[in-house]
Amino acid sequence: MDVRLLQRQWVDHISALFFREGFLDAQFTQLQQLQDASTPDFVVEVVTLYFEDADRLLNNLWNTLSQPVVDFKKVDAQVHQLKGSSASIGAQRVKNTCVCFINCCEEGDLEACFGCLHRLKLEFTQWKSKLEALFRIEQQIVAAGGSLPMI
Repeated sequence: MDVRLLQRQWVDHISALFFREGFLDAQFTQLQQLQDASTPDFVVEVVTLYFEDADRLLNNLWNTLSQPVVDFKKVDAQVHQLKGSSASIGAQRVKNTCVCFINCCEEGDLEACFGCLHRLKLEFTQWKSKLEALFRIEQQIVAAGGSLPMI
């Protein structure tokens, strides 16, 4: 495929993630700026670690909320951890959903917490899919001998 076409796809995709869909915020740009020739896979590696950590936290949240007696302080701590890691890589919609989840924990509302967990899983799954698509385009650009456009 033509490098210019791939670069245009990448710009369109990342623009959608930032502006039209609100999946990413400026923190993701800062993460990208830490990547250079000596660490060409830095963003992919950091985001992949985030994916693994978030999957673990989402499973832990399900298990914690499914206990006969729910420890809302534990749920709150787990959601805060996910919120912090989401904020650090620019996963804006995931972070915002965590904020709503934290409010439900503070109220001790189990039904609302399960609703937030469902929304959180949905946001995370969508975000992960969008980032994986972005990374595939990046790989195609590099394989075709091109470089990533500047935003």
